[in-house]
Amino acid sequence: MEHKRVLQLTQCALIAALAYVGFQFLRIDIPVGTERTAIHLGNTFVVLGALLLGGWGGFAGALGLTLADLTSGYLTSAPKTFLLKLVIGLITTLVSRKLFHIEKEAGVKAQAKIALLSSLAALGLNVVLDPLFGYFYKAYIFGIPQDLSAALAKIGSATTLVNAVASTVLVFVLWPSLYTALSKTDKLPWKPDAESENPE
Repeated sequence: MEHKRVLQLTQCALIAALAYVGFQFLRIDIPVGTERTAIHLGNTFVVLGALLLGGWGGFAGALGLTLADLTSGYLTSAPKTFLLKLVIGLITTLVSRKLFHIEKEAGVKAQAKIALLSSLAALGLNVVLDPLFGYFYKAYIFGIPQDLSAALAKIGSATTLVNAVASTVLVFVLWPSLYTALSKTDKLPWKPDAESENPE
């Protein structure tokens, strides 16, 4: 039990660090007047974390991206980032575990399908929520004029869509390999059903 807790804590720390790197160093800033938005790969690791560890993995990814905001000039966006990335992790967890039962699927193809559909659900919802939440956040918390807030939200929706597509593709590519590698060790948090195991 102690080993399992240490492993989970270590994996959470790694997910948070990768999410941080995905935003801090794999980012293209886009100036919009006095504001900025960004294309980045941080969401990839929120989804991967949630696929691996469920809610704790999503939380770790959200924490990593929030820390990235705090240290990269996006200070005012940090609370919004934390909430929205938590939603990504939550939706990924619900879809992968409750709807598709990822812990019972041992085949690589099945894992790839679950990763793809979970990413589409979570990041697709984020494409809607991020600009909507961003509009109210800027207009009613920071007092930015509504016309400007709406314009920023439209630009933000474009970058959010690009981020979603890029992260979905990366999750689809990376998760089957990550799953295969971890399933050969004791580092996978669950043990796949032997009956469902299929290398294809």
